[in-house]
Amino acid sequence: MNTARKRANLLLLTAAFIWGVAFVAQRVAMRHLPPLTFNAARLILGALVLLPFLARSGRRPPGVPVAGRGETIRASVLLGLVMFAAASLQQFGIVSTTAGKAGFITSMYVVFVPVVGTFIGHRVGRYAWIGVALAVGGLYLLSARGLMKLAPGDGLVLLCAVCWTAHVLLVGRFAKRVPAIRMAFGQFTTAAVLSTIGALIFDHVQWADVRAVAWPIIYSGVFSIGVAFTLQVAGQKNARPTDAAIIMSMESVFAALGGGLLLGERLGLRELAGCMAILTGAVVAQRDLVEPPPAPGAAALS
Repeated sequence: MNTARKRANLLLLTAAFIWGVAFVAQRVAMRHLPPLTFNAARLILGALVLLPFLARSGRRPPGVPVAGRGETIRASVLLGLVMFAAASLQQFGIVSTTAGKAGFITSMYVVFVPVVGTFIGHRVGRYAWIGVALAVGGLYLLSARGLMKLAPGDGLVLLCAVCWTAHVLLVGRFAKRVPAIRMAFGQFTTAAVLSTIGALIFDHVQWADVRAVAWPIIYSGVFSIGVAFTLQVAGQKNARPTDAAIIMSMESVFAALGGGLLLGERLGLRELAGCMAILTGAVVAQRDLVEPPPAPGAAALS
């Protein structure tokens, strides 16, 4: 493994750790703030963190292609729209589920990526479909209530995982050409504007409520948004698709550990079996994923 790929894997693992712990901060914040207000606050903070770095973000070594302003704006808006949808679904869902469960269900995007890939020209082998079956079974063990009924919060987080699938694919498409800082700042700004509009229309918040969860907002804004998503964009420039997907799925493990250590949340044997099935499915699904060469002008999922 070359130095660039090792560095990329380390960046993605760091992002996964930050995201996993962020589920704890999100659960705490939901005791005081509505989802849209919380997302608006942390997205604005995340964008402000990157603002000082924008001036130097477009510089590349000679011969390395750089996206024009139009492509940068298009990438920012698309990623921002998907991020807004995913973050909103996740926050509304996490109100009625645990940090650990939310982390594991969110990791389902690792399985969805190869499934979606079949519709955009990727060839997926039998191990990927075995992985899908394992993950679906694990989701049922982890989250089902009754015969075939998901708890409402779990269902919203599952829809959030679908949105993150689109996000991973879009980042893979744009990461080779659009500078990481500019793309991250653009998506944060787009999602922040949409969240702020929604919060102004639907939420009624007192300043005391915001102060009560200042630290969760700071952690989620500075680290989960500003740092971790930028690390994802930077890491996907050099990480192999299988490495990126499996490493980022570790956020579910960190979420479960964080929920247990900091919030006292506990998973029973049934839930633990579901977690193991989801993680096994995520790994198996990536085993024989075969991807075509990247199309001209587009990057593969890497």
